[in-house]
Amino acid sequence: MTRIVSCGAALAVCLVLAFSGMASASAAAAVLRTGLPNRTLTPGAYNPAVTQATIHSTICVPGYTATIRPPVSYTEPLKRAQIATYGYADKRLSDYEEDHLVSLEIGGSARSVKNLWPEPHHVIVGGIDLGSYTKDKFENYLHRMVCAGAISLAKARREIATNWVAYWKAAGKPRG
Repeated sequence: MTRIVSCGAALAVCLVLAFSGMASASAAAAVLRTGLPNRTLTPGAYNPAVTQATIHSTICVPGYTATIRPPVSYTEPLKRAQIATYGYADKRLSDYEEDHLVSLEIGGSARSVKNLWPEPHHVIVGGIDLGSYTKDKFENYLHRMVCAGAISLAKARREIATNWVAYWKAAGKPRG
């Protein structure tokens, strides 16, 4: 399906709108069944300034993420468009976090639409909440582990981007 979209607005929103209609209710169903984003829509992306060699001057510096976090004026229109693209029945913006799949705390790209997705705050699977609040705690755990030298930046990024739920469980379901 080809769609013609005017890109006079923000480029990120334009790209999402160009691909909307390609996802279906199955994208939403998969998220709500697993807590994981659709890999086609949100594969993840890295910040090239953050490497293993630069972590102590970037992500391990207190307050670093505040210096690169995109403003709500960027993320809110993107969240609105991506909620439609993902096919969520619930359209309330307050029920989602426009989340970085690879978190800023471990060197994820701040503005790439490949790294941002509308993550529900609550996704209950087998009695366990796998929503944004749980993922946030795992992101904090990975950040601490990387900055302490307990795991490499590459390993943390791989864990969060491929299947954060499985790695969170394997790590003992850390709470932050």
